[in-house]
Amino acid sequence: MSLAPQELENNASVSASEAIKFDSQGARGMAITKYQQAIDALATLMRLFPNGKMNSLYRDRCKSYHDRIQALQQAHGVDPAVDPKASDDEQKASVKRQENENDFEDLIMKEKPDVTWGQVIGLDDAKRALRQSIVYPTKRPDLFPLGWPKGMLLYGPPGTGKTMLAAATANEMDGYFINVDASSMMSKWLGEAEKNVSKLFAMARQYAEKEGKPVILFVDEVDSLLGSRNSEVGGEVRTKNQFLTEMDGVGGKGKDLMMYVIGATNKPWSLDMAFLRRFQKRIYVSLPTQEARKSLFEQYTAELRKDPEVSAADLAKIFDGYSASDIKDICQAAQIKTVDEIFSSPEYHEPVEGEEPIQPRNLTTTDFKEIMAVRKPSVSTEMIRAYHKWSNEFKAL
Repeated sequence: MSLAPQELENNASVSASEAIKFDSQGARGMAITKYQQAIDALATLMRLFPNGKMNSLYRDRCKSYHDRIQALQQAHGVDPAVDPKASDDEQKASVKRQENENDFEDLIMKEKPDVTWGQVIGLDDAKRALRQSIVYPTKRPDLFPLGWPKGMLLYGPPGTGKTMLAAATANEMDGYFINVDASSMMSKWLGEAEKNVSKLFAMARQYAEKEGKPVILFVDEVDSLLGSRNSEVGGEVRTKNQFLTEMDGVGGKGKDLMMYVIGATNKPWSLDMAFLRRFQKRIYVSLPTQEARKSLFEQYTAELRKDPEVSAADLAKIFDGYSASDIKDICQAAQIKTVDEIFSSPEYHEPVEGEEPIQPRNLTTTDFKEIMAVRKPSVSTEMIRAYHKWSNEFKAL
């Protein structure tokens, strides 16, 4: 076997593709053999190139294939993908239907996301940009003779609300919200990723064209799919080239097509420069302002028992530099702290019938300060500087 990384990666891709094919046909023995061959090729690749930047992705793939092998080996394993008594045509139709369901069932939110603009605290610039680019053209396309942006990039620290922004935008429209985790797609579909990128866009385009409804294709962790292509191999490059082609198609074919691609990333500086211009809007989703932190504390402590002295405005000042998800975690930790005191008390007992259950004491500002001492912000000052530097060069509202 050649020691070239591209050949090893291609061998793994071919084995994985064959494993998926045998698995869908109910040929468990051949599927297990091919899954193992894919694992062996990736393990060799990681051993020969221990510092390879794709190794974490390869480890995830190995685990996925190993888990599938175990599932197939248990007792009589998983039921065959097709009914052996069915006719050839029926078996082919069943396999094709399962392939489509397996690929996309977890990607489509069949109901509108249950997130409203009111639940997205702060981020006024981001909300305005998304309204201008997506919501307004959906409601009055006649007002946009030059068309409108079809690609939007939401970037910023983790936990600042990028996914909520996309969901809230979709909630305001009568359309579809297709949610894709890029890193999962790349690890799950080794040998299939390039084909499935094409199928994914074709499905979204079909909804937009045939049903005349707007479609948001939301790609989370887009940097894992569209990062720098300098040191990648085989299938990764082909998959990214396919995504680039599809993005060009969204922006160039039919200016009135109600189809949008929203990418989200915590690492915008790792994106391939060739893709940046496909995202006409590049929107910085920043840490919450003091006023936004105040609203977040009001929202998350609304149902908690707390002393009158506890002020959301004071907490907003204390927790400067914390993200929206940090603030939710802090309020949850405060609640758990008082509940723990109940269960840890020597006098605690399960309530008997007719007895009023013991309730936690009221939260105080001191409780929040104690939590702050052991729970630091998830975003460092250095990270914020990096976002500001990148924004100065590439931000596009």
